[in-house]
Amino acid sequence: MIITIGGLAGTGTTTTAELLSEKLDIPYISAGFIFREMAAERGMSVLEFSEFAEGNDDIDKEIDKRQAQKAREAENLIVEGRLSAYFVDNADLRLWLVTPFDVRSKRISEREEKSVDVAKEEIITREESEALRYMEIHNIDIGNMDIYDLIINTDTFDPERVSEIIIQTLKVI
Repeated sequence: MIITIGGLAGTGTTTTAELLSEKLDIPYISAGFIFREMAAERGMSVLEFSEFAEGNDDIDKEIDKRQAQKAREAENLIVEGRLSAYFVDNADLRLWLVTPFDVRSKRISEREEKSVDVAKEEIITREESEALRYMEIHNIDIGNMDIYDLIINTDTFDPERVSEIIIQTLKVI
């Protein structure tokens, strides 16, 4: 079983992937982890690396390549990342998580120990940068939800309920 989980920053993709991984006893990989790892390798913050990546298509391509390859080699895997559904061609279920901007900002503020206002500014900058890169590099409109099998609002449902919705969905596919 190959599952992709996408969503913008602060929607709970990592929390969902971790919980689902535990409940289903399936490993997971994260595009965000790969991205942060690549930023650290270059001594940059995520925001700096996001801006750097805007001018370097190879960064996005490498993240996509690493995810797709790992999914092709696995029998069971959860792949967490904004564009995972587009590149993991053997996915059995493609999920997208949504959450209101103010909720996402608060979550990121708490997680990264910064003010909500700073978190909002960084989210806007990062998402504008990412949307531009996704369109320029892959011709992907991040706002187009057509590829996803299931979209879940993680402000409406807590992580436990989100995982249960997914598990119930897996029973009918």
